[in-house]
Order: sequence, then structure tokens, then C-alpha cells
Amino acid sequence: MSTPLIEFDRVSILRDGVTALDRLSLRIDDGERVAVLGPNGAGKSTLVDALTRAVYPAAGMGPSALRIYGRDRWDVFELRNLLGIVTHALVRDCTGPYTALETVLSGFFSSIGVWPHHQVTEQMREEARLALRELEIAHLEGVPLKEMSSGEVRRAVIARALVHRPRALVLDEPTVSLDIRGRRELLAAMRRLASAGKSLVLVTHTLDDVIPEIDRVVTLRDGHILHDGPTREVLRSGPLSELFRVDVHVAEREGAWHMW
Repeated sequence: MSTPLIEFDRVSILRDGVTALDRLSLRIDDGERVAVLGPNGAGKSTLVDALTRAVYPAAGMGPSALRIYGRDRWDVFELRNLLGIVTHALVRDCTGPYTALETVLSGFFSSIGVWPHHQVTEQMREEARLALRELEIAHLEGVPLKEMSSGEVRRAVIARALVHRPRALVLDEPTVSLDIRGRRELLAAMRRLASAGKSLVLVTHTLDDVIPEIDRVVTLRDGHILHDGPTREVLRSGPLSELFRVDVHVAEREGAWHMW
């Protein structure tokens, strides 16, 4: 059996004394494109924060393990070559005076922006420009992120996460608060990355984010996994009504999912 990309083994995490993840076990293999779907407060962001070491499994709640590519210990410099993780906090921190090119270059140094002591090579610049082209924002190379639309900012920060050519991309609520144009452009970028073979973990509360390339959906509520299976088996009225605790209807049209 191959080494999984991400493995949570009976992981419990407390936040402000409340159990955010409760003995959660989840395995995501290299090459998979997975959506983790759940309502607000389900534990989705905690799952992402655990990957970045912003939070840690609770002690004294039994044996557990959190592994990335089979390893339970890593630092930020190792992690960036394995997972490109984009969180709301990172997007917020990057939205400032630095240009798109500077923002992507900062990914090489795990910093916000490029500082005088950073030694930027021509190879780094080439890699950064390639990432901007992949997200179709090369024309914004010299534009500060604070002057961009929200959708353009998201794509610039995703380019930053890709500059190391990580083996997988983890996106936390990627389209939240975007207007229709920004949402469409970002979803199109996600589709291109997934179609190119990039492993993708999409964490979201809405079906609108579930692109056609997603082949597995995991639903999360109150720190527990409720459903885990192929997209078309999970994205049905029954499972989603159970997940959101309200009667819902689900439809799929030309690869796009909708719920009401």
C-alpha cells in the first residue's frame, strides 16, 4: 500500500476548551482530488490548521497520529515542498503593498513580501512568473495586492503556494465572499490545476466550490466524519440533509453542483 498524502489517525483537537475534532480518522492518497464539506463550526478549518501546525492534537485523549507523507514531524520549510496550503489568514496577511511577483517570491522564504536580506535568484523569478502564468495573472506582476480584486488576490496567493511545485494543494474556503466573476475565474484556475494532475484538497461549506474534477467528498459535522465516498454518492439530498440538518435539494448541471 502506498504512503498516504495526509493521514489523521484518531486525532482530537480542542479549541477554547471545545472539541473541534473528535477522534477523527481520515486518509487522503497522493493523486486524489477531495472535497471536505461541512457547515460552519464543523471542524473544517481546524483540520487545515492542524496541517500547518497552528493547532496540535490534544494530549491525554488516547493514541493518535497526524502524518503527511508518512511523517509525523516536519517544519515549515519541509511542508511547503509537500503541501501548498492557502488559508484565509494567509490571504489576509498577503493583501498589502507587495506586488504579485513579490508575493509569489515570498513563498520561497515563508515570509510576507520580499525583504532586503532575501537573496532572490533569477531562477526564483522564473519560477514565480511561471506560477503567475498558470493562474492567468501574469499581467498583474507589478500590481500591489491591495489594489487587486478579491479574486485576483486569491489567485496570487495560490500562485505563491505553487511556487515550490508542491505535491498537493490545500484550499480553505477558496471562493468565499468573491463576486461572480472572481468566483468563475478562481474555479477555472482550480480546474486547470486539477486537470494537470495536481492533488487537491478543497475545504468548503458550499457545493458551488465542488469542481467536476473532484472525485471524492468527505462530509464533516461536529468534528466527526458523516460520509466519505464518490462525489455522486455523497452529493445527494439524503446525505446533505443529514449533514446540514435541514431538508435540501441537490442538482448537478454540466459538472456544476447546486443545493437549495
